[in-house]
Amino acid sequence: MNDSQAEAVLREWRDSAFYWQKHLDMIRVMLAPLTQALIEDAEINEGDSVLDVAGGSGEPSLTIAETVGPTGSVTYTDAVAEMVVAAESEAQRRGLKNIVFQHCAADSLPFESESFDAVVCRLGAMFFPDPLAALREMLRVTKHEGLVSLVVWAKSELNPFSYAITNVVERHFEVPPANANAPGAFRFSEPGALADILKEAGAKGVKERMLKFNIAAPVSPEQFWEMRSETSGTLREKLATLPPSQADLLAQEALKAIREYSSNNQISFPAQMIVVTAQKS
Repeated sequence: MNDSQAEAVLREWRDSAFYWQKHLDMIRVMLAPLTQALIEDAEINEGDSVLDVAGGSGEPSLTIAETVGPTGSVTYTDAVAEMVVAAESEAQRRGLKNIVFQHCAADSLPFESESFDAVVCRLGAMFFPDPLAALREMLRVTKHEGLVSLVVWAKSELNPFSYAITNVVERHFEVPPANANAPGAFRFSEPGALADILKEAGAKGVKERMLKFNIAAPVSPEQFWEMRSETSGTLREKLATLPPSQADLLAQEALKAIREYSSNNQISFPAQMIVVTAQKS
């Protein structure tokens, strides 16, 4: 990725930080199974020191801070300053004292080597400008025999959370084919793609598993659409270009698609993610 592409990615996340904080509670509930998977696969226990890379608006750091307890610690990092501010604000609101915050890129972690018992990343690796450099850094700061665990999206066609909306958007906009190597949600959706980079970075015992679960939350289709249309910078920008009548039509079509996965004010999308875990050699 060149510098202009990297800056474009950061700009989109900066512009979206407010909305991720606004919808944090819904997102936390929907993606809780991913946080639990990382805790289990990285073997995070009470008293551990854990690094969360690309922690976004605060998760999984905040939940992990509760898991490791007062004798443990969590270090949150993100490359977007606005996300760091949002996460720190939420930690203060919850009264969490065992978590610290650092604004830094994944490929330039400002920590001593072998500092953490475990290092995790939830749905962030797909956006790293240099994934190999970032994974090498994550391994560097992991203690000997410690674990690094990451979760990324599996293929789009396996995840209606994504395609239910994308299919609607494509009826209103010409969407160019995605570049498989460019930053994006499904950059590492091919089985083995992220695992191979982790091996190249020098990890040992690399394991990959498919996690099947439901992205679910007790919210209405309207509440879900508000979250999806605001937290996605790309979708937000597209909607802003439409005249009100067409924007309303797109929203109604999106709501119809969402209602296929909604019942009694509970949305539930079948989902598949890839969890990749390895040990520091």
